[in-house]
Amino acid sequence: MFLGEYQHSIDDKGRVIIPAKFRDSLGKKFIVTRGLDNCLFVYPEGEWAIMEEKLKKLPLTKGDARAFVRFFFSGATECELDKQGRILIPQNLRDFAQINKDCVIIGVSNRIEIWSKENWEKYSLDAEESFEEIAEKIVDFDI
Repeated sequence: MFLGEYQHSIDDKGRVIIPAKFRDSLGKKFIVTRGLDNCLFVYPEGEWAIMEEKLKKLPLTKGDARAFVRFFFSGATECELDKQGRILIPQNLRDFAQINKDCVIIGVSNRIEIWSKENWEKYSLDAEESFEEIAEKIVDFDI
């Protein structure tokens, strides 16, 4: 399980250090793709396979389903950690997530998310203000 929040910077070559606490659970190879809310999703291979199976079940006849699957898979890239615990984030993914220098890496249960610092701060502030309202809406999920 991934949890926690870590502040990092991307170097001039587009590399970022993955927090040591996340590295073992990620494994040797993992997938980075466009996520929701303008962040990047990082999945260990096993979790990626589960997500892939779920997305395969979406109806091909539904335009929204096709669009989501295209968006999700076309942005995906396989990554490996280098000896310093860094990954290279491709330019198209950095552009999508608006990551230029400072970023925030968070653990979200079965995946990691990589955010630009600015986007994370704005998202966190907005979510914090409506946290109780959100909790009321999801109470039916037995949390």
